[in-house]
Amino acid sequence: MSLHFALKLSQNELKRKKKFPAGIWPESESFQPEPNLGPIPSTWRGRCVAGEEFNPATACNRKLVGARYYLAGFEREYGPLNATGSEAEFRSPRDRLGHGTHTASTAAGSPSINVSYLGNLAAGTARGGAPRARLAVYKVCWFKDMQGRCSDADILAAFDDAIADGVGVISASLGAPPPLMPFFQSSIDIGAFHASQVGVSVVFSAGNDGPETGVVQNVSPWVITVAAGTIDRGFPTMIVLGNNASFVGEGFLDREMKMKLIDSGKLFDDGSCSFEKWNRRRLATGKIVLCFASIGEISSTGAAVTILAINGSGMIFTEPMTKETPQDDFLPTVHVNLYEGTKILHYIQSSNDPTVQILPTKTTIGHLPAPSVAHFSSRGPSSISPNILKPDITAPGVNILAAWSPISSPTLLPFDKRSINWNFDSGTSMACPHISGIVALIKSVHPNWSPAAIKSALMTTAYSIDTSSDIVAARGTVKPSDSFDIGAGHVNPLKATDPGLIHDMETQDYVMFLCSLGYQERQIKKMILPSQMINISCHGNHSDIDLNYPAITISDLRSTMTIRRTVRNVGQANAIYFVSVINPQGVHVMIWPNYLVFSKQRKKITYYVTITPLKSSQGRYDFGEIVWFDGYHHVKTPLIVQINKSKDETVNLATHSST
Repeated sequence: MSLHFALKLSQNELKRKKKFPAGIWPESESFQPEPNLGPIPSTWRGRCVAGEEFNPATACNRKLVGARYYLAGFEREYGPLNATGSEAEFRSPRDRLGHGTHTASTAAGSPSINVSYLGNLAAGTARGGAPRARLAVYKVCWFKDMQGRCSDADILAAFDDAIADGVGVISASLGAPPPLMPFFQSSIDIGAFHASQVGVSVVFSAGNDGPETGVVQNVSPWVITVAAGTIDRGFPTMIVLGNNASFVGEGFLDREMKMKLIDSGKLFDDGSCSFEKWNRRRLATGKIVLCFASIGEISSTGAAVTILAINGSGMIFTEPMTKETPQDDFLPTVHVNLYEGTKILHYIQSSNDPTVQILPTKTTIGHLPAPSVAHFSSRGPSSISPNILKPDITAPGVNILAAWSPISSPTLLPFDKRSINWNFDSGTSMACPHISGIVALIKSVHPNWSPAAIKSALMTTAYSIDTSSDIVAARGTVKPSDSFDIGAGHVNPLKATDPGLIHDMETQDYVMFLCSLGYQERQIKKMILPSQMINISCHGNHSDIDLNYPAITISDLRSTMTIRRTVRNVGQANAIYFVSVINPQGVHVMIWPNYLVFSKQRKKITYYVTITPLKSSQGRYDFGEIVWFDGYHHVKTPLIVQINKSKDETVNLATHSST
């Protein structure tokens, strides 16, 4: 595959809600060319840039074909790069902390056999989504004050270099939470707009600020915004109490533990497993401590560091079932839900000598309902353009095993001295490169498809039913997922290569979208690459609802409204599609025409969606969908409506309708 990737940093991750810079560890097995990988295509115009501990002659090859780094903007804005101490960075494309290596490996890593986490968990063959794609890395963010810092100037320079170098897909696991800047002031949105103009697909992470609503980031319609989901791989860890009661939690334990069990209430003034609340009357030497996330709202990492500080040997960490996600916190830890944790607490309180035996963790596949939306995945609606559905799509993003920098520990904790080549990580930064790899595969099958066409193929073929035949759950809540959790659904790579129909958009369509937001011509001019083919005049009335997006979102429905969508047939030339509709609650939907007839002469058809509110409602979204079906393809368009009508208006509407 002669496609190139531009891969950026991983930012705002789950483990400690901090931001991390990127780069790549070029010696990783994931970035070595397969024996039958051909020469670097002549269309590639990029280069490998030398830097600290990074020699292009040995670092780059037929797989890793480009590597650059950007510091001028960073050092102007934040001062000199740290060269010593715990925040020391490589002044080069080399990755110190592991996240850039992880995301690159996930998107396009070569197949690597016999890999695992710590030698025994998730063992098997690892490979990226597009394992034969070429890879180029553009390092734009750096470690400063314990988080990643990025300069707008560096980000935009990297985008423009990647476009000039000839990349086909840009995978960008970065962003900033709300409040969001206007698109014309955002370097990532401007850079992505430039890419879309020249046919380069840009994939962004949705952010890790869920499950609160409205916090999704990277919401421009010309990019693909990716939410994170779980997979069906589990790590069951058996807990046996001294009274022979047993529970199955999840963890990453490589050995059996049998010792005393103690409740955090005996060690901390408020029972919170927070070092500030330690009563200083006793240590936890030789004991496993039961901690509750619900007391003091502490994270498992924070609790683990505290238990280590008071000489504890392990931890049982109790958290809501909808947030239960194992991670390596250096201290041996088993995650259980509140019901199980409460049972364990009652045992401790009733026993004179509570003990516990914890067995080594196992790896299982196919035993868990999957996917579900990860609790941390940022939710919609968009806080800057609520009539554009965001996130767009969901992909795996929880405990993803991929390549890692061996000079960085699996936990990134300063006292963790372990060295690994493969690590678990969680976040929408991990989901983003899954979609990037799939986009590369679609692009190899359909090289002439636009970025909008590829996004449409992903969204209209996505699914929302899990392996137990139930609606995908939205973790962090107790409800089924909706479009603001999961986007159009969870990605289906095979179906996305043959979607049947696509919704396409061009640069001019995006200009009209920007006009609908009230942007002035001088502001729009800042965003686009100069072109005589693009008219940036905003004369006339424009609505963002009119954008030919593969989802229909109406954030303020007060009366009957008609919307149009245009679809292009990319399947069999002669085809007839029939429509079915799931109405959002309290809404009547009518489609005209209700069937579409395609031929060699008629490849593109416009249909109209008339939406009528039937209820009084305010501040509530309802969800439905439109599905076109030809006997083989199911082309699904999410339909999201918020009615803002008083009861009197609804009565009048019903009277007129009956008349």
